[in-house]
Amino acid sequence: MTTAPAEEPTGPRVALVTGASSGIGLAIARSLSQAGAHVVLTARSADRLEAAAAGLPGPSAVLPADVSEPGAGARIVEATLARHGRLDVLVANAGVYLQGDVWENEAGQLERLISTNVTGVLGAVHAALPGMIAQGAGDVVVTSSVSGHQAIPWEPVYSASKHALQAFVHGVRQQLVGTGVRIMSVAPGVVLNDLWAVADEDQVADGVTAGTGMRSEDVADAVEFMLSRPRHVTVRDLVLLPTNQPI
Repeated sequence: MTTAPAEEPTGPRVALVTGASSGIGLAIARSLSQAGAHVVLTARSADRLEAAAAGLPGPSAVLPADVSEPGAGARIVEATLARHGRLDVLVANAGVYLQGDVWENEAGQLERLISTNVTGVLGAVHAALPGMIAQGAGDVVVTSSVSGHQAIPWEPVYSASKHALQAFVHGVRQQLVGTGVRIMSVAPGVVLNDLWAVADEDQVADGVTAGTGMRSEDVADAVEFMLSRPRHVTVRDLVLLPTNQPI
């Protein structure tokens, strides 16, 4: 595929972040905003999104949506393009967590996880890529997990969903060669936020001090590094772990 002439933004970059109302998504949205991007935040809760957007230092917009619903990815990308005319960065971050013996999980829980963690990501990326390819530039960052790089027995379905994302990122990256568009995966270990049912800052601080967990902002810093690489460099995978996480 030949590279289209890149259309440089005439203003701030436009970034769309899914799962942006809390945790890693909110930390990434805040980092992008601090870097001057106009950030579009999406998640299921309109109230939490409004509160998250109010705390950003720069301009933002909110699009309440559940990425597990059919067509949701296309709708949020289309709404972003209708508002801003372009999309420069997509952070496909929305995800849910499930652990335990698979035969003890409810079937609905399994379906919900796959429809959010896999189908929701694929739908958003599928909708975003045509415009990015037409621009000749764009960045997609997918939030994966260290469990996408190894099978973890206490979370086999979650691990399977992240393995699927790794395969997706690697295959699509090869399809995008020559387009000027990058797709990358950030794969953290334990992050002390609401996904792990950690909401107390003292718990977070204790885990960070012990080296058994990371802050959401640590992942956001990693994503900032990935996005700031020169255009001839792609950080295909970035795995980051708490220093004392024994996996």
